[in-house]
Amino acid sequence: MRALGLKITKIISALCILHFAFFVVTKAQEPTPGPPKSVKIPAVKVKKLANGLTVAVVERKNVPLVTISLLIRNGADSEGVAKAGLANMTATLLTKGTKTRSATQIAEQIEFLGGSISSGAGWNSSSIDVSLAADKVDQAMSIMADVALNSRFDQKEIDLLKTQIQDGLAYNLTQPGFLANYVASVYSFNEHPSGGTTDSIKAITKADIVRFKSVNYKPTDAVLIFTGDISAVKANALATRFFAAWKSTPVRVEKATLEMRRPIVNAKSTDLLNRLVVIDLPNSGQAAVNYFKPIRSEGRAVCFDVMRCQTEENFYPASVMNSVLGGGYSSRLNQEIRIKRGLSYGAGSGFSWRKASSNFGARTQTKNESAAEVAELVLAEIRKMTETAVSEKELNPRKLVVTGDFGRDLETTGGLAGAISDVYSYSLSTDELNSFMPSVQAVTAEQIRKFSSDFLKGGDIIIVGDYKVFKDDLAKRFPNVKLQVIKAEGLNLNNLAK
Repeated sequence: MRALGLKITKIISALCILHFAFFVVTKAQEPTPGPPKSVKIPAVKVKKLANGLTVAVVERKNVPLVTISLLIRNGADSEGVAKAGLANMTATLLTKGTKTRSATQIAEQIEFLGGSISSGAGWNSSSIDVSLAADKVDQAMSIMADVALNSRFDQKEIDLLKTQIQDGLAYNLTQPGFLANYVASVYSFNEHPSGGTTDSIKAITKADIVRFKSVNYKPTDAVLIFTGDISAVKANALATRFFAAWKSTPVRVEKATLEMRRPIVNAKSTDLLNRLVVIDLPNSGQAAVNYFKPIRSEGRAVCFDVMRCQTEENFYPASVMNSVLGGGYSSRLNQEIRIKRGLSYGAGSGFSWRKASSNFGARTQTKNESAAEVAELVLAEIRKMTETAVSEKELNPRKLVVTGDFGRDLETTGGLAGAISDVYSYSLSTDELNSFMPSVQAVTAEQIRKFSSDFLKGGDIIIVGDYKVFKDDLAKRFPNVKLQVIKAEGLNLNNLAK
């Protein structure tokens, strides 16, 4: 038995040596990325109805599915600060009852067709989206048009939605990540939370909702998008049948309705850090560490008039820069904070694009004890982006991440409809969809460094967590930086220092 045991031990040792040798060889011979793949989007066939509604169709017959999106080119950017959340409430309520269908009937009828329907609003736009089998499109269009044109805005549904939003806010405002973004919307970006605040949601009335829809939901500001197994002839016929009678309602827009915060005028900053803020959330399980920077001069588009724009030249360098810094598992922030040091489950960054500006943020969560250290690491990685050009060895794979994500999004009818909605939201030409990949591949390391140097400096570090835990370490790591501490309890966005 002993001899047998020794033999087994030798076999296991040999297998371990082989496994280790294979691991070393594999690490030494990491495969290089393959060549970038091109994606050719079929021509977007566009027709404008007599009432001004644009109909855009992309036909794909590989799968018998269709996505229909009604895009309204107005969102949270069209609501006043005092009524923050109005755009999303209005859009959400569209599927909660019409003059002929209840919310339950809408849901049941779409489900019977084997499809789905949703509605909502972001900063730049609002939408109603339907996806289902191609042979059920006619029936679905009847429901979609009813939802879009005959909304009832029943008071019971309004009250229910307000309660749901308030309950969601009450919970979310105890979560460090949400609270950081909530504060940044006002403190760093000088906007307002698009989902609303406790006070703004409470203040919204049925009259506000009806008026917002009357002012902002007009065929001249809308695009009806069809993607999937449907011909342009049929799509245009359905659009005419169900939406040709839609007329713009003349409404006098009062100045107060469109009241917005004054935009920040940012000069180029030579300092990386503008302000250091702590939102003190006692007994929080973790701390959210964030770097926020508004970029007022660089948006998604450069416009020649209200309806005719082209992509801002820095959009592509910014997109690749973000991929290098915080766009995915292999990005610098995640490598440094999660993989090398184990201080977080993940770290990343991203842009929220507006037509003429953008908001940049780098975000992660960590234990309270390491909040100050992580803040230092985030700043160090951003500083590196502003000072040092990215090597080609790192740059090429990060470009492939950007183009790969874009290509995968276009593989579904919903993703394709979303891409088309995106270009229409910014009044861009649909031809730009096919220029996305070559434009990304053309980005240079110097363009990335210059963009970073010009626009990423002068941001705010916002930490949300249990301040008493990291107070001393923060003071040691940032000895010459003025610190503002704000209590999370009783937080009032209107009182935040500018």
